[in-house]
Amino acid sequence: MAKKKKSKRPGKTTSSGVKAPAQRQIDKLDQEILELINRRAELAIQRKRTTPTESADLRESLEHVVTLGHSDKGPLSADSVRSVFREILSGTQAASQVTRVAYLGPEFTYSHLAAIERFGQSAELVPVATIAAVFEEVERGHANFGLVPIENSTDGRVADALECLARSPIQICGEVPLRIRHCLLANCSRSSVVRVYSKRQPLSQCRNWLSQHLPDAQLIEVSSSAEAARKAAEESGSAAIASEQAGVNHEIAVLSHGIEDNSDNVTRFAVIGKESAKKTGNDKTAVVFEIDHQPGALADAMGIFKRQKLNMTWIESFPLPGQRGSYLFFVEFQGHASQLRARRALAALEKRALRLTLLGSYAQTEPIG
Repeated sequence: MAKKKKSKRPGKTTSSGVKAPAQRQIDKLDQEILELINRRAELAIQRKRTTPTESADLRESLEHVVTLGHSDKGPLSADSVRSVFREILSGTQAASQVTRVAYLGPEFTYSHLAAIERFGQSAELVPVATIAAVFEEVERGHANFGLVPIENSTDGRVADALECLARSPIQICGEVPLRIRHCLLANCSRSSVVRVYSKRQPLSQCRNWLSQHLPDAQLIEVSSSAEAARKAAEESGSAAIASEQAGVNHEIAVLSHGIEDNSDNVTRFAVIGKESAKKTGNDKTAVVFEIDHQPGALADAMGIFKRQKLNMTWIESFPLPGQRGSYLFFVEFQGHASQLRARRALAALEKRALRLTLLGSYAQTEPIG
């Protein structure tokens, strides 16, 4: 039987070794793009020298570039444009000064993906074992920034992070609300899965799906979703709940995409550093305070925000260790701490509170992913 003749693809060389017209155009464009990227990097480095206090956060620049350059008529989606320019901006920053970022590891956890989203892969991303260790790296000056989870739309607050914020001098200087897309990873069929590994939070966020599709599987909690992927890669009959990227890294097949019970499953990560972020006009501020344990004390404190017309976006309470009946309150509200209404509210709250700590102001960010 005669073989079918392969059609010549655009951009490939001809049988004589001469490049096709489309490939010559692509090569020319690639050269022009490279020249422009290097020219942009030179200008950015020059600007950095003249304004050395400029933040290493690329979020604002990235959003500006994406809104300027993205067209709905082009083949690239906004997410693709974001990914390309994120790495261009990250690489430019690394060329002038490497940004070191500590995050809750290991690699290919959702914390790692959030760090990549915020700082790009040209930053020096350093995995550490605990949330407290992230704070320690920044406090000691071993990292310029840290990134820790503080809230999930399904499971609520991350207590370890809030407790560290309450006792640390480190400030929140940004947020990364990341849409969490859980995958079931395994190198066997779904019917062969007898155990499922993951961290406590992913197991909780997928409990209804697991109950429906893998009701007899043993659910085993491990230290991270990346560790779950590693175990699933090594053990027959094992699966993991983790990111698709973790599956690629450990060479495990994705059996099912998007198995989270809540389709709007978002984990919010705090970017921490030694200073708050500058005012952008669309900001939030976080504080933590302690008040007298008596009737009406909390209502009086909350009334301060109402009088100053400040919208609260989050409030949490957690008990003080070893002090029964005493609580710390974590409050986040819209506005920057430097604005008049926020200053008035904080001054009034300080008079009522036994203690008050400003945790930082930062730009409000829409969920990513």
